[in-house]
Amino acid sequence: MDTLPYAVRTAFPLLFLLVPALGALLSSRRHPDRPAAEVWQRWWAVGALGFGSLWVAVAFLIAPSGMADAIGFAHSPFQFEIACANIGFALLGFRAASASARERLTCGLAAAAFLWGAAAGHLYQWFAHGDHAAGNTGGILANDLLIPAVMIALAARDLRRAARTTTDPARTARPVHRAARLRTHD
Repeated sequence: MDTLPYAVRTAFPLLFLLVPALGALLSSRRHPDRPAAEVWQRWWAVGALGFGSLWVAVAFLIAPSGMADAIGFAHSPFQFEIACANIGFALLGFRAASASARERLTCGLAAAAFLWGAAAGHLYQWFAHGDHAAGNTGGILANDLLIPAVMIALAARDLRRAARTTTDPARTARPVHRAARLRTHD
């Protein structure tokens, strides 16, 4: 992979943002009756978080030295842990495809806990040590920042939409204190 131009190596992870965005755009046009936030969220969860994380996991399992070199980091036994964490995020992404908006929000928050920490590490290495390696800046940094942010924003939007359109009086009624319920049955 070292023979590929720097721009190609640093931009490759952007495919995990662009493909789901294109799929969501086409899918929401084909199915205008479905809420756009939900369509985008599901595509984003599977394509960006699911397949993006699976790609990182497989890359760290198959070529840990190559991944460390691409990032500009020292070789470490923690690379296996990064692979396993990414398998977990891939499972979250695939689960989010059939999950409720609340579960999709939880998946986004879980991804944010790791990916935003990874982004902070990449930024630190970039500014503190001048690490401009293809795997430290560019596409992977955009993925680490945007995947959880978009998942959280879309799930929150879907939850707000669902709350506005809820016609179930049981969800909107004020809770009745137990003592008040008992008095009505006397």
